[in-house]
Amino acid sequence: MFSETQRLAVPGASLAYHHAEAAGPPRGILLISHGLAEHSKRYRRFAETMASRGYHVYAHDHRGHGETTAPDAPIGRFARRDGVEKVIGDVLAVRNYAASRHPGLPVILFGHSMGGLIALNAAITAPADFDAVAVWNSNFAVGLAGRAAQAILLAERMLKGSDVPSSLLPKLTFGAWGKSISGHRTEFDWLSHLPDEVDKYVADPLCGFDASVSLWLDLFELTFRAPQKAHLDRLPHDMPIHLVGGGEDPATERGKAILWLSNHLKAQGFSRISTEIYQDMRHETLNEIGAEAAIAAFADWCDEAVATSGAGKIPS
Repeated sequence: MFSETQRLAVPGASLAYHHAEAAGPPRGILLISHGLAEHSKRYRRFAETMASRGYHVYAHDHRGHGETTAPDAPIGRFARRDGVEKVIGDVLAVRNYAASRHPGLPVILFGHSMGGLIALNAAITAPADFDAVAVWNSNFAVGLAGRAAQAILLAERMLKGSDVPSSLLPKLTFGAWGKSISGHRTEFDWLSHLPDEVDKYVADPLCGFDASVSLWLDLFELTFRAPQKAHLDRLPHDMPIHLVGGGEDPATERGKAILWLSNHLKAQGFSRISTEIYQDMRHETLNEIGAEAAIAAFADWCDEAVATSGAGKIPS
């Protein structure tokens, strides 16, 4: 079962996290990195399914999200400064804690949307710490539009500071994505076809908040950093990497950004790229029609990844 909120002390923060114990002989450890303006409790079904397949699952709230607390990270901000390094450091701290509790097991890092940006950056920061990486519904292919957004954010920071919500980025992202759904019922219909899932997100006080200027700047730093060749070359080119997108997800240009990342990684010499675009899904694959099949396919991929990993198989 998915645990109640637990706490892990890290430098400058108290990380809220949840844990699901593996059923039966453990196959590995799965770390979950959640998306922007949400939190780890939303991953209960996913975590419990993966636990039933033999994985110890850990999901924590990033700084500025959920129940994690830090003096310089109110809701909507990673940190007053060095936010990217701090959120990556948190992922590594959770990884080390999980590995200390279950020594010798392979570690898989999963990230959704913003969490995928963080996950890939964490992997290139500490490549020896992970045996496989999954990036779902993340957009690393922002190109010139992303550079323009950075310029807008820098102007906002100069005019009004970095620790207040951005005036323009929500309109260019969440707002635009919501309007792109024909006949949308709410501004968050771009998340899922399932009204109940959308309504739960809208009603959740820890979801849907406006991110600060500094958090948006941190997100673009993550977006542009990881795909650089010098950083990707830190990873073993035979590391299993699992990419998933939705064919109706406006946040990834309807899956095109996932295909871009897949092709980019292959061009850099990565040989074990698994890519799936679920054509009828929107942004939240885990909360969509057909989520069970997508999770089952992911679990199968995890089984294959851990079976060929170099980690010792010491049950714990």
